[in-house]
Amino acid sequence: MSKILSRAAKPKVRFHINDGYRFVNEVVRENKLNTVCEEARCPNIYECWNRGTATIMILGDVCTRACGFCSVKTGKLKWDDPLEPIRTAIAIKKMQLRHVVITSVDRDDLKDDYGSSIWGETINQIREHVPGCTVEVLTPDFKGYRPALERVFNTRPDIFSHNVECVERISRKVRSQANWERSIDILRQSAEFGLYTKTGIMVGLGENFDEVVNTMQEIKKSGVSIFTIGQYLQPTKENLPVQRYVSNDEFETYKRIGLHLGFDIVESGPLVRSSYHADEQARLALD
Repeated sequence: MSKILSRAAKPKVRFHINDGYRFVNEVVRENKLNTVCEEARCPNIYECWNRGTATIMILGDVCTRACGFCSVKTGKLKWDDPLEPIRTAIAIKKMQLRHVVITSVDRDDLKDDYGSSIWGETINQIREHVPGCTVEVLTPDFKGYRPALERVFNTRPDIFSHNVECVERISRKVRSQANWERSIDILRQSAEFGLYTKTGIMVGLGENFDEVVNTMQEIKKSGVSIFTIGQYLQPTKENLPVQRYVSNDEFETYKRIGLHLGFDIVESGPLVRSSYHADEQARLALD
C-alpha cells in the first residue's frame, strides 16, 4: 500500500477555562499530585480539565529517561512519598471520577521493582476508596521485568495501556532508552493475561504512510483492542522538531484502516493523545 502524503497546518489549541478546570486544578494542588497533562504540556489540558478529567502521574515528576518527544523533566531523583497512593485515591474521590487514568515517569533507578509496588498500591487504594471508578493504567516498560509487570497485571486494571509511541524505524531516535520489540511484547503479555489492552503512536516524526499501517497491523496481532494516533507537537525547543503536520483526511484514513483491521476503538486526529476521551473509550469498551 502506498499513499501520497499531504501537508496540513499546525493544529490549533483552544484556551478556555471554566469551573471544571478550576475544580480539577484545586484538587490536584490540595493533594500535591502531579499530572501528565501539565508535565508533558498536553494540548488538551483545558478541554479535559474543563470536563472534569485528568491523567494523574505517580512516582514523582522527574524521569530517569530523556525521550526526544517528551518535556517531562530528567534529572536527579528525589521522590520519596509512600502516602502518594492514598492521596491519589482521595483526590479521585473528591473529583467524583467514574474513570481515571494513572501514569508515571520511568523509574529505572528503582532496581528492585522499577516502581511497580507503588503502582500496585495506588490501584488497590483507588479500588478501596472509589469502587465505582474504572481504572486505566498507562505504564512505563519496567525494563520488561516480568515480576514488575505482574504486580500491575494482578490488580486487574480495567484497561492496561503502554505506548509504543512511534513506528519501529525511528523508535531509537524518539525514545533512545526504550525498545520497540519490548513494548510490543508487553502489550502481548497484557492481552494474554486477559486484560483489555491499549496503545498509541504519534505521527509527524518522519514516518511514512506504509510504516503507520504496518505498525497498526503488528500491534493488532499482539492483542491490542484500543489504538490511538495523534500529531506530534514539539513541546520545547530542546525536543525533536516536527517533520510534518498530518492532514485530517489522512487521520481519517488511518481510523478506517484501524477499524478494518479489527481494533474495537480507534482514536485518530491531530490533538489525540493516549488519554484523550479515555473515559468515553472506557464506557464504549467495557459496557
